[in-house]
Amino acid sequence: MRTQVGIVGAGPAGLLLSHLLARQGVESVVLESRDRDYVEHRVRAGVLEQTTVDLLRETGLGERMDRQGLVHEGVELRFEGAGHRIDFAELTGRSITVYGQQEVVKDLIAARLADGGQIRFETRAVSLHELESERPSIRYEGPDGEPGELVCDVVAGCDGFWGISREAVPDGVLTTYERHYPFAWLGILAEVAPSSEELIYCSHERGFALHSMRSPTITRLYLQVDPDEPLEQWPDDRVWKELQARLATSDGAWSLSDGPILDKGVTPMRSFVVEPMRHGRLFLAGDAAHIVPPTGAKGMNLAVNDVRVLAEALAAWYRTGGTELLDAYSATCLRRVWRATHFSWWMTSMLHRFPDDDAFQRRLQVAQLAYVTSSRAAATSLAENYVGLERVP
Repeated sequence: MRTQVGIVGAGPAGLLLSHLLARQGVESVVLESRDRDYVEHRVRAGVLEQTTVDLLRETGLGERMDRQGLVHEGVELRFEGAGHRIDFAELTGRSITVYGQQEVVKDLIAARLADGGQIRFETRAVSLHELESERPSIRYEGPDGEPGELVCDVVAGCDGFWGISREAVPDGVLTTYERHYPFAWLGILAEVAPSSEELIYCSHERGFALHSMRSPTITRLYLQVDPDEPLEQWPDDRVWKELQARLATSDGAWSLSDGPILDKGVTPMRSFVVEPMRHGRLFLAGDAAHIVPPTGAKGMNLAVNDVRVLAEALAAWYRTGGTELLDAYSATCLRRVWRATHFSWWMTSMLHRFPDDDAFQRRLQVAQLAYVTSSRAAATSLAENYVGLERVP
């Protein structure tokens, strides 16, 4: 096969890049190792920044999101048994939308197929070649194991942390910055109406908890647990009891509704960034280049920004032959990546219990939370980072 841009991975980054390029008249082929059903139903992030929402609307992808997404104009920080609301709309004039990543993926796949876009499901990218030439290629295996090769002008590595794209970069080219956190999130998807209209981030002596949602009838909840916590040690009853204990308010005015648990899993927490996000004609985007702990709700939003920048740069290159935007791709993206990495680390550090924390450290956390929820300046800083900075200096 021959195309202009070969895209490895049909997650939100790869699919959105293909969509944005098509709107600029640039051809692409997306290679995805999994089948369509798996890709459309894997549960991932669910909070869209205002900038992400705006982009989806501007590019014709907002119809179902606007019907089904839940617009939130604030978030609650809960500590010492009391809740404190951060009013995004009042502080920034902006909001977030709760709309599952799998729903964004469904919308993208439907749009690409309706436009005649090429998404090759069950096609595993095996290796990348000639990345420093004008004709890089992707060797792959089709659904029946048959070998093939996709020759292109540019390769976009959108295949996540465990994909082949980053590993194809020669040793010594990339610098890795990484931090592993000494805890994980036990997440559940429950068939029960949310107990709050907005997200609740809870700092508790027993550990962090988060009340979120995916729809008016589906609740998403998380508990801080040990990083190697066996899932079998968390039967449903224990999960609900621990959530009740951590999320409870001192006055008893709020209660958590429980229901059947549809999905349960443990997610490790890490910060990970590689620099640069480009090698020759290979451009890394999304989780292939950076991972943030989910506390700041930034993972998918960073991927969206990466491919927005990359699509604009590639369109300009095909249109004029100029390489200025392509040459600036890595530096442009990394400014936002590091801002989001810091915000995610800050939220994580403020809300979680670390193994070596003592009473002194706990009092520092409470003091910081009290300041963030009582100072307009501090609350505005959290709010503008959470809803998505329009511009990163």
